[in-house]
Amino acid sequence: MRHHLYKSIALILVILFAGCEILGPDSDPGEENLISVPEGFAPIPIPTHNPVTPAKVELGERLFFDPVLSRDGTVSCASCHFPEVAFADPRTLSVGVDGKTGLRNSPTLVNIAYQKLFFWDGGALTLENQIFGPLQDPNEMDADLNEILQRLNDDASYVEGFSAAFDDVPTLQTLTQAIAAFERTIRSGGSRYDEYINGDASALSAQEIRGLDLFNGKAGCNTCHSGFLLASDTFENNGLEFANSDSGRARITQDPNDFAKFKVPSLRNVVMTGPFMHDGRLASLEAVLDHYNAGGTGSRGQNPVIVPLGLTDDEKNDIIAFLGALSDESIMIGLEQ
Repeated sequence: MRHHLYKSIALILVILFAGCEILGPDSDPGEENLISVPEGFAPIPIPTHNPVTPAKVELGERLFFDPVLSRDGTVSCASCHFPEVAFADPRTLSVGVDGKTGLRNSPTLVNIAYQKLFFWDGGALTLENQIFGPLQDPNEMDADLNEILQRLNDDASYVEGFSAAFDDVPTLQTLTQAIAAFERTIRSGGSRYDEYINGDASALSAQEIRGLDLFNGKAGCNTCHSGFLLASDTFENNGLEFANSDSGRARITQDPNDFAKFKVPSLRNVVMTGPFMHDGRLASLEAVLDHYNAGGTGSRGQNPVIVPLGLTDDEKNDIIAFLGALSDESIMIGLEQ
């Protein structure tokens, strides 16, 4: 689910919604929301056109881990989003069919249900829609959609699963809705940081508390990483040396002011989800802090809030210690409480 080079977003939308009502990102976190959330978290937003049910989630989980969705049957969603590293990818660039790689790093899927736009550049409007990206990207699953549907319809167990979840056969709509329903259940909270802000003063060490104070103070990390997700739901140019082959958010908006802007990621479980930045260019949190401590590179369009910080080595170590406290004891999937 990292960034994908859409051949035609309009065509994908037509395929997805042909013959059905086109619904926007309106969501309902009400009675039908079966997904439990950690203390201090908002309810999981659920789109009105795709309510969560146990049958959908079970089917979506099977599809997520099944390489049957790729052209050659070798790549699944989990091939680029490893559960053991918070559904991220420890490789700089994920490997698709025939060993191909794309332009960007695969980000974590944990708490993805809270996002409003998807991919590093916001090129997909819904979680259901974004699934077409990896399916069709020639560097990822490189699937022929008709062939994939035929495979699913030829598999009696999948036909049974789709019937139970949707009272329908496998279609593009039911396929994407099932995977999205499962992905909305990938969530986490309950880190030692959460315990601390919820009143347990002993949850963080003295070094981690110093790091938190620096995070919210001298380092100014909370300018972009705030709220219960420690993210901002915005796109920013963080002063990396840019590549002309990837203009970031501007590829979607066609606005030159969006050049080299990429989504601000959540910092939850950040010690597990490296390498870092949209293209995985920085291998460690130490390298990330060095980048921001230097004030970026002064590249075109760099956000003016990124300035030299003057952090000492001890202060950087304190911040990294605090970031370790953002790791959750467990990452929840499915509808278990």
